[in-house]
Amino acid sequence: MVVCIFMNILTKATVLVLNRNWQAINVRTPQEAFCMMATNVATGREIEGEDHPSSVAVPPRLEPCSLADGSADQVMGVREPRRVDIRPVTWEEWIILPIREQDEAVHTVRGQIRVPTVIVAVNYAKVPKKRPKLCAKAIRERDGNRCQYTGKALKPDEGSLDHVLPRSRGGQDAWENLVWSRKDVNARKGNGLPHEAGLKLLSTPRAPKELPVTAHNEFRSGSTDWRLATALAR
Repeated sequence: MVVCIFMNILTKATVLVLNRNWQAINVRTPQEAFCMMATNVATGREIEGEDHPSSVAVPPRLEPCSLADGSADQVMGVREPRRVDIRPVTWEEWIILPIREQDEAVHTVRGQIRVPTVIVAVNYAKVPKKRPKLCAKAIRERDGNRCQYTGKALKPDEGSLDHVLPRSRGGQDAWENLVWSRKDVNARKGNGLPHEAGLKLLSTPRAPKELPVTAHNEFRSGSTDWRLATALAR
């Protein structure tokens, strides 16, 4: 039995949150997920099946249900169709669920409680929007991995982040002041302005548009439960 009794399991964002239309909208900590379930804001999901790891969610019109058509197998990477039974679980039911070998759990005055991997916010239908976190990788992707002064396509190790208005001259870490540049071009520019180094931006840097959070890969990079949940919600 895998049981975690440390408090840090409660504060790590490991629980995928779906809206009532079964679209991924957030990632929460087990502590936050327990609060949402205890106040009837969300319900958990339990999955049982042949060789399947743990809990996952499916669209409301299918629950409780049995997936025996191979749809789960596409996510799980198995060849033979497996039967997977999925059901919603209220907080009152959740706190008495048995702890399985693959589960993480926390100790409480009530005893051990299973940590959910996927919950559904039953009264929330929207899909929040957000833009990527401002970082070198996001700037490189926004600029198409091309030097914004020469237009040359760059390998990952050939480029670097450039402040159009250098920080030494008051430039900020902002979408509008950051571009991807060839390293040698960036070195030539140094702490100067582009025109001072004989350079000209090929386009005006802007913040990328906000996209629905379902477009972000973070919801597809988690556990098998996460991948199955997001696959079924498409």
